[in-house]
Amino acid sequence: MTHARHFQPLAVSEATAARMLDMAGTKFRELVKLGALPPPVKLAGGIERWRYDDLRAILDGSAARPAEQDFEL
Repeated sequence: MTHARHFQPLAVSEATAARMLDMAGTKFRELVKLGALPPPVKLAGGIERWRYDDLRAILDGSAARPAEQDFEL
């Protein structure tokens, strides 16, 4: 019997990252630019991806954000 395995992605595209946080891509990019969300990891060929675990940390409240600024997600 073969069991299907579920793999959690290591990193996701900007569109997927924005969907994970239920926001428009433009709002997601704005919050990245402001430093409220983590920057992407740059891969070969100019590909940008966001670490899945970084996005999960935002959702569970364990991600550090700049203390001097108040951001609303």
